Amino acid sequence: MNHEEPKCTVFVNRFTDGVLDPAKPMLGPVRDGGFIVANTAPGCWGPMITPELKGGHEVTVPVAVEGAEPGDAIAIRIRDLTVTSAATSSGCDSTPDQSRFRGDPFVAKQCPSCGAYRPKTVTEGIGQGSVRCAECGAEISPFVMTNGYTIVFDHERGVAVTLDKKAAERVAGDAERYSAKPDSSVQNPILLFAPSDLPGVPTRMKPFLGQLGTTPSLPFPDSHNAGDFGAFLVGAPHELAKTEEELAHRTDGHLDVNTVRAGAVLICPVKVKGGGVYLGDMHAFQGNGEIAGHTADVAGVATLQVHLIKGLKLEGPILLPVEDDLPHLARPMTCAEKEAVKALAEKWGTGAAEEDGPVCFIGTGPNMNAAIGNSLERAASVLGMSVEEVKNRVTVAGAIEIGRAPGVVMATFRCPLDKLERTGLMPFVRQQYKL
Repeated sequence: MNHEEPKCTVFVNRFTDGVLDPAKPMLGPVRDGGFIVANTAPGCWGPMITPELKGGHEVTVPVAVEGAEPGDAIAIRIRDLTVTSAATSSGCDSTPDQSRFRGDPFVAKQCPSCGAYRPKTVTEGIGQGSVRCAECGAEISPFVMTNGYTIVFDHERGVAVTLDKKAAERVAGDAERYSAKPDSSVQNPILLFAPSDLPGVPTRMKPFLGQLGTTPSLPFPDSHNAGDFGAFLVGAPHELAKTEEELAHRTDGHLDVNTVRAGAVLICPVKVKGGGVYLGDMHAFQGNGEIAGHTADVAGVATLQVHLIKGLKLEGPILLPVEDDLPHLARPMTCAEKEAVKALAEKWGTGAAEEDGPVCFIGTGPNMNAAIGNSLERAASVLGMSVEEVKNRVTVAGAIEIGRAPGVVMATFRCPLDKLERTGLMPFVRQQYKL
């Protein structure tokens, strides 16, 4: 972390090489209550076809928060997200050629012809053979897109539609302009692939951040800073391999949870001095689970406000979604509902009903069952409950929802206010839901 005077606003237009490394300098620091304004690069497919990047995304250089120490937490209010790309491409993926990477095609790419490790690339023409090794000229992408699509957005960034072959190739011919990559981004635009297997599908846009979090206490590929992708690092044949025990150093910033959008608050663990807030991988939209493995990754501008919570020790993120995004049972009780509950409790002589508020604990793991267990354990630990009590509260007044397959889930439930008060979460819950 540098030693500059804290700033009210830190502007970010620089990116990592794909690795979140706590030993590297951070930007800032930003004041407690200050703002981070970042120009973000597209995630997933662009970095996946850019061998020099060491992670599956191209996230921003982390920003230190004034006064943040390990054992604290940072609440990040997402004030605004603006999509700047006019189009993107996505689809399902496969990796048929094992000679193009060393164990992990997201992290350790190599040229299948000359063997160069993470070489720079050049692009020639359009289509899946357009990305080539700068050293020998061989086609180099480790990923093949299957059932892919090119999709364009309206001027208001409200709706989108997928293109046919002719239109997709027209967009591919001007890929840099349509993708609106930031100047310092090194990734190849995925629009070059010009996929058109799914033409004429309309959808709505609802942008969110697939990557938002704090810096882990060991170097992690940005895409692997989560329990599911992180599991691929255990015993991996490259220099970023981890042991099972070292996975605990992650902060779970790679979430792909579609409710991490404007208006939401994400509360993240601090595991290194300054915290190191980073972001990227903005998505134009996504159904729960990101079942295809990818979605519409775009460039954009994000405005965040950060607040330090001293002494709130977390292992992973807590989310306070926009109220409309809460599961039905987890939404705050209305005044009419509270009156009906009061009358029912009095009729049965059972005492006053709890005063409560919504909270969402995000869990990750190598599979869905492990991620569910992780979310319940994190909730129990922070709130001082048993796992069994959390299970009952999620069942009675909440829900388990899929963030990303194979292993990101949200355990959301209404929690007694006194427990939220003890953790330091209450001011944020009260403001978010007007309690």
